[in-house]
Amino acid sequence: MPDTLDGRFDMIILHAFLVSRRLKAENSNHSKDLNQALFDLMFSDMDNSLREIGVGDLSVGKKVKAMAQAYYGRIDAYDRGLAGDDETLPAALKRNLYASGDVRQEQIAAVATYIRRADAALASQPADKLLAGHVDFPVAQPTVPG
Repeated sequence: MPDTLDGRFDMIILHAFLVSRRLKAENSNHSKDLNQALFDLMFSDMDNSLREIGVGDLSVGKKVKAMAQAYYGRIDAYDRGLAGDDETLPAALKRNLYASGDVRQEQIAAVATYIRRADAALASQPADKLLAGHVDFPVAQPTVPG
């Protein structure tokens, strides 16, 4: 991922989506509360970050609203991607994660593989560990530049 504001935003969204997806699978009051707290904290932090980089007070609300809409769009696309065939997730990644630049198919495939591995890893983690706030993601495998 490019080390840009958009790249960082997309990586936060991607990992928050994976944790949220796992918490939703628990379907308990505690998991629902934790999922909401994760969402609230993430967007509160984004609000603070925008202010720190100098976005004016009048613009912050509009930008956070746009970020929330992007979040909901991405989680819908990634959910469908994980439930769909082998082409659905890479297509969603190309549209969202890599919308701003050229990308090799190998890069998209590597990220899609990572997302599937992370989803499976989170599904296998005990609920009590997750509900205590301990989340373990697998190590991402770098792609070879080409």
